[in-house]
Amino acid sequence: MSTMTVLFWISSILILPFWMLMWFLPKHEITAKLLGNPWYCIAPLTVPYVLLVIPNLLDIFLLLGTQMPTPEIVLEMFDDDTTIMLAWLHMLALDTLAGRWIWKRMNTTEKPIWVSMPTLLLCMMVAPLGVLLGMSITHEIETKKQEMTA
Repeated sequence: MSTMTVLFWISSILILPFWMLMWFLPKHEITAKLLGNPWYCIAPLTVPYVLLVIPNLLDIFLLLGTQMPTPEIVLEMFDDDTTIMLAWLHMLALDTLAGRWIWKRMNTTEKPIWVSMPTLLLCMMVAPLGVLLGMSITHEIETKKQEMTA
């Protein structure tokens, strides 16, 4: 098995418990403890990301720092397995942080699991849509903030 395959599965499996806690035990004290600190959510992804990005950092900066990215440049970048893996880790990290944010909003507004679980699943699969739905469902947070400042 290649290093890339191992990193893919380790990172994907290590992040899954956080999602399962948000889906199935959103109000449990263990979930609150683990997801209360964003460092815990991101930690399982940092080691594989650092292992891949450090040796390629100069190439990344030279490629993206010397020219405006174009569709052709991005497609060329994604011909490389390392870039694909870095993008996967990037997506896992940002999707998890977005899901954590929506999970906190769901708990703050006391949404039931039948509302939070599908929204968080959407956050994991297609984060921008999940975040939009989650923000819409928990819009009263902004309403309360506006009332407090008015």
